[in-house]
Amino acid sequence: MKPLNDLTLEQKVGQLLMCGFHGQHADEQITGLIRDYHVGGVIYFRRNVESIDQLTRLSAELQDMAAEAGALPLMISVDQEGGMVARIDQEGMTQVPGNMALGATGNPEYTLECARILGCELKSIGIDMNLAPVVDVNNNPLNPVIGVRSYGEHAESVAAHGVAAITGYQSQGIAATAKHFPGHGDTAVDSHLGMVTVPHDRNRLEQMELLPFRKAIEAGVDAIMTAHVMFPSIEPEPIPATLSYKVLTGLLREEMGFEGIIITDCLEMHAISKPYGVAEAAVRAVEAGADLILVSHTLQDQVAALEAIVEAVRTGRISEEVIHQAVERIMTWKKKRCGQQNDHLVSPKASETVEATDVEPVDCTKPTEPNELTLFKIASSSITIVHNDGLLPLDPEKGVYVIWPEVVQRTEVDEPWSHTESLGMALSQLRGRVREHKITTQPTYDETDRILADVSDSEQVIVCTYTSAGHLPKGQQFLVEKLSENHSLIVIALRNPYDLLEISRPGSYVCTYENTPAVVRVLSHVLTGGLQPTGSLPVRLR
Repeated sequence: MKPLNDLTLEQKVGQLLMCGFHGQHADEQITGLIRDYHVGGVIYFRRNVESIDQLTRLSAELQDMAAEAGALPLMISVDQEGGMVARIDQEGMTQVPGNMALGATGNPEYTLECARILGCELKSIGIDMNLAPVVDVNNNPLNPVIGVRSYGEHAESVAAHGVAAITGYQSQGIAATAKHFPGHGDTAVDSHLGMVTVPHDRNRLEQMELLPFRKAIEAGVDAIMTAHVMFPSIEPEPIPATLSYKVLTGLLREEMGFEGIIITDCLEMHAISKPYGVAEAAVRAVEAGADLILVSHTLQDQVAALEAIVEAVRTGRISEEVIHQAVERIMTWKKKRCGQQNDHLVSPKASETVEATDVEPVDCTKPTEPNELTLFKIASSSITIVHNDGLLPLDPEKGVYVIWPEVVQRTEVDEPWSHTESLGMALSQLRGRVREHKITTQPTYDETDRILADVSDSEQVIVCTYTSAGHLPKGQQFLVEKLSENHSLIVIALRNPYDLLEISRPGSYVCTYENTPAVVRVLSHVLTGGLQPTGSLPVRLR
């Protein structure tokens, strides 16, 4: 293993790239990136996962490949935020609650425990970095990309839960990544699809968007991910934060004192790739102060980014000292998180910044029952009865009709689960006479007509809504409105609590913030009166 000063320029630049690939084994794409382009980081998606055992073998295979190539250990990462954003949902990985569910509990200790559980499990399968927690303050009901990925709309609460998550992950040897800096919460456009602006003045940014990141830095967070969002009060030029020297170096490094790794969000997102192109954006991000460039999908873009950064150094556009400093930060991280066998990777100067963790690791060899108990407690503490006009608990003498939306279409922030449990399934274990009609999240008028005919003689009607973007889909809105003409409805928002803003006031309204099996099982007990939930809305329905 060569020391930092003996690495070639190409080897140094390779350390600045984190790349995804498309196989469940070391395919041609990732093999070439590691062996020929010296990439230092890998990101997993659902497409890479068949089982926990398979993923563990894949992690080992990739690390062996890097070692055989004489490269530094890989930084292997994943977006395992919890709740509705979980790349690994196979048996053996705890489905921890998402951020808004945890925010609804009002108890950061739950967040700490979930992060410790998840951190332990990720470490056991060869993952060293989680691209979490999201510490965006979601105070825009129409936000199509953050929503329940946020702990809520109050900056102090988001900061408290964010610090708890960071502490939990890093106690298990997992690098936490606070995202999306300087804040993606108050937006109404998805930066996967286009450019976004947060127009607020610096005073407002300090009180809201920046507060959780300041607290994350104080807590010693290993990494911060940038947002492809424009902040004119910080950067007057019309460029996103990811490419702004004033945001990444002036604000984050110099003013806020962050010394860890700055990682970009994926440069293939349209807010970046369409106006700049991935290769040019990679160069600009390094110029702005980013250490780690994320290119998640396309081999052509990954290679172009690598070659563009090398060329920028050779032509003098980027100083090699900038590359050297970024690689030194990455090597510092690899010593701290990749294990004792990598002690020789870090220069004495860099090693001075390494700090020991004070929290005892979770014992991953213990049975899963304590985890299940934790999930049960959190679910009962997060489910929120917003209002109840006497329809809850359900009358055991009357039949129940459940309308359940199934998630079948994958998006960047919404993926069908490999194993699910519907509310009708869960209720049928507790009450007889339960009928269930499953719909898509975009029901047609014909589906609505069939439901209206089928439900006509039902005495208790539960409509579950599901919104992954900023608006409740029109088909679900229409269905709820038509049903409410003849029935007193119990409406359950399975994801976005803001669904209530787009329908007439139902007889009862319940928020669960996610539709994971643990939540659905607890919800069935809440509806039948066996449990009294204690969740409070972490956002205002105004």
